[in-house]
Amino acid sequence: MEFVTALCGTFDDGKPSLFELLSEQQLASLLPPTLRYLLTVLTHRYPRHLLRILNSFDELYALAGLLVERHYLKTRGGSFTEHFYGLKREKALAAEIPRAASSAPNLVRDALKLSDVDIWKNLAVMVGIPYLKRKLDEAYEIDAPRAMLGGQYTRPPAKGAPMKERFLYYYRWFLRKVYPSLNAAYYFAILAFNLGYLFDNTKYHNPFLWLIGTRVRRMNGADYQAIEALEKAAATTPRLSGGSMFSPRNMSRRLMGGLSLVLPTSIFALKFLEWWYASDFAKQLSRKAAESLDLPPPTVTGLVEAQARNKPKPKITRTSEDGVEEKADDDEAEGGAEEEASSKEPTPETAPIAASTLLPIFTVPPPKRSDMCPICEDEIQTPAACQTGVVYCFSCIHKWMSGTHARQEKFMTKEREGKWESGEGRCAVTGRKVLGGTEGLRRIMV
Repeated sequence: MEFVTALCGTFDDGKPSLFELLSEQQLASLLPPTLRYLLTVLTHRYPRHLLRILNSFDELYALAGLLVERHYLKTRGGSFTEHFYGLKREKALAAEIPRAASSAPNLVRDALKLSDVDIWKNLAVMVGIPYLKRKLDEAYEIDAPRAMLGGQYTRPPAKGAPMKERFLYYYRWFLRKVYPSLNAAYYFAILAFNLGYLFDNTKYHNPFLWLIGTRVRRMNGADYQAIEALEKAAATTPRLSGGSMFSPRNMSRRLMGGLSLVLPTSIFALKFLEWWYASDFAKQLSRKAAESLDLPPPTVTGLVEAQARNKPKPKITRTSEDGVEEKADDDEAEGGAEEEASSKEPTPETAPIAASTLLPIFTVPPPKRSDMCPICEDEIQTPAACQTGVVYCFSCIHKWMSGTHARQEKFMTKEREGKWESGEGRCAVTGRKVLGGTEGLRRIMV
């Protein structure tokens, strides 16, 4: 990277290579999913205390990132991950001043140091835009499958609809029509700036840094001297003022400074765990440990009864006076077919019972083939898995869990109202409650 930059013009020692910037961005992008995974593991053990924190992870991470990044911008001149790579942020100049930077580096550093307004602009780029993009990506992943339901989901609100309903309609329209193009333009702009930065045609590797007039540079001797002087002054301040070293202000300063040591340690630990679980040695140990375990096959409530209901009945035959077996006539065969069709409908004796209402739940038998949808009894289209492991058509299970499927409406007659549950919010085969409703469905990529 530096060789290409040197070919295009004068080599600049303070300009970081594109490889350094991309490595820093990759490290910054790995922090949110890593912390979310660790919090998810802890939530499984202590759900009562950590479930609310996990549900609000994006907001809490943005708030913590705002505090940490502001501290590092004010004291180190760069973000948390940029300081790990020895990078800093400073105001962009119209032209380079190599002589002044070499003869008076301290004065140049103080002149190009970020002001309070510049710090808040950089915080908006470092924390605000990534948070907004994460929320939009999450909303698009949820809205895109629902748009396949057709006009029932994309129908505009009626006249006189409340403001919230109209806002949700235009927000979904924005996600379907505008956001894919906007997202593509975002990545195309980043690619264009990266190529321009690589061939020394621009000082900025990111379009947002160009908008706020900030560039990323390597830290020099003056920056390290300023950081060392700041740490010495912070260490001697409690002694001179008589304050305790365990005061909240001093403890927060020590905590922020200790993050620079925690980051490489945590990265090493995560890489070690990744190697451990991907290596053959760990697989052999886990295989030997599993060989001594005799686990019973899993059982699902309601599935056994559903399979029993789906068994075909024996053919109807009769014996004549001469002792010869004869097949039943057409009327009897039709009557047997009607009985077999009626046997597909669950009975209160075989249907699963709801724990809250103690009412039988309307379910459907499992399909005869794995590529058939249990609800529509046809080949699966746009497969989606329920939390119980049963696979359906996405539109079928979505309507079933919403309580609007045609089979539910046909079954739930006036005679059965109050005596049966329609299966709304439940798995159509097992009758088990699905956590999160339709949000608990998972699309399957085939």
